Amino acid sequence: MGKRGRSALKRGIALLCVLLVAAVAVFAFSHRQEIRDHFAAMGFEPHPRVVEVMDELDLTSSGERVFLATQPTIDGSQNFNEQCADVDHSEHGHVLGCFTGERIHLFDVTDERVQGVVEVTAAHELLHATYARLGEGDRAVLAPRLRAAYEELAEHDPALRERMQVYEHLSEAAFANELHSVLGTEVRELPDWLEEHYARWFADRGSLIDIFERYHSVFVDLQQQADALQAEMTTLRADIETRKAAYDEDVRRFNEDAAEFSARNERYEFSDDPGEFDRIRGELAERRDALEQTLTTLQADIDYYNGLGAQLKQLGELSTELDRQLNSDLAPVTTRPTE
Repeated sequence: MGKRGRSALKRGIALLCVLLVAAVAVFAFSHRQEIRDHFAAMGFEPHPRVVEVMDELDLTSSGERVFLATQPTIDGSQNFNEQCADVDHSEHGHVLGCFTGERIHLFDVTDERVQGVVEVTAAHELLHATYARLGEGDRAVLAPRLRAAYEELAEHDPALRERMQVYEHLSEAAFANELHSVLGTEVRELPDWLEEHYARWFADRGSLIDIFERYHSVFVDLQQQADALQAEMTTLRADIETRKAAYDEDVRRFNEDAAEFSARNERYEFSDDPGEFDRIRGELAERRDALEQTLTTLQADIDYYNGLGAQLKQLGELSTELDRQLNSDLAPVTTRPTE
């Protein structure tokens, strides 16, 4: 090969190297978040409890990468409240998790009756992390589609609309962020395009909804039982009060008639008509027996009503107990978080 050919070859190789470097730079720039997540996840040694929760979520490789990149902590102590101090409790009720400072923090709820709440909370916060990783343009396109899907779903699901009411005061952008997490973790039937969207991070979103419905049903069932008892007690109380008023009136009349009968007898009005005496005395005896039977029935219904009240009180105590399990403000003093 001549000198000119070797020079051309060198120039070609140099140009190719420049192009390769440029291509790598473009690729690295366009995938900078994935690369950053990859190294953040690689450098994180998750606690076994974190791994346990992650495994329950059945995440895709992308979902696992983002979850581990947030270096999640699971803590059942006051330390959790310090980590999530910036979360507005008025918006969320009991705060069970947060995504703040690029990290996910979860409150460890160990009561078996609400098993799964940590996993669903983890998925909720993971979707906040994935939403934050979308480009600004992607979020601008996604937000109105999420709102439109929500409005259509809420038409037939008043519970979903009630669920989202706590976020209605937020900006459209912040509302869409919350909607992105709620729809993905709490609503089973979604439009195909949205299912495909969530499939980037969840290999089986249906199993996540199963977990949500299982623990959520505990609170739904408690509320339904309490509502049913309240309704029965309201109806029964009105009936008892009506019957008690009628009973009191019948007793008043009986006492008046019995007193009149006694006074007539003391005046010897029945001396010449013992048959009339026996008739009135018999009627009064029948009325007294009927009043006693009415009182017995009333007392039985009052006892039943009180029993319903005791059941309602037990449900209230159970609800309060479960609520305490979800209240991080009541957590013990700070310990080392699982991370």
